[in-house]
Formats: sequence, structure tokens, C-alpha cells
Amino acid sequence: MEVKIGVVHTIRELTLEFDGSAAEVSAAVEAAMSGADPVLWLSDAKGRRVGVPTDKVAYVEIGSDEALRQVGFGRA
Repeated sequence: MEVKIGVVHTIRELTLEFDGSAAEVSAAVEAAMSGADPVLWLSDAKGRRVGVPTDKVAYVEIGSDEALRQVGFGRA
């Protein structure tokens, strides 16, 4: 699943690929933004840890799971 993090005063956003579920990522973001930790720490699919100061997070976009994506011109 793809997660995009917008950072204040930065033109580009951080794009990370995760193996976990949207609920896990959402819970980590909510915990960090609640004031428990001044840094939002996430680990991507390659095992890298990314930290963003919570006061610099503009937005977090959590993409859908890969299995739910539809590709092509077919109709559902």
C-alpha cells in the first residue's frame, strides 16, 4: 500500500510503500499526532525507518491495498 506524507514548506511529498494494512498506518499516525511522540516514525516495505516531526506534517494520504486496485478498462 502506498502512503504519501505532505511536509510543511516542502514542494515534494514523501511517498512510501508499506506491507501492513491501512488501519496499522492510520493508528501509527494518530498516535504520533496525539502528542505522544514529537516524531511520526514509519517503517516501509524495505525496512527503512522514516521520521517526520509531527508539527511539520501537512497531510497523510493512505492509499488502498494493492489487491483492491483495478487495472484496465473493464466494467464492474
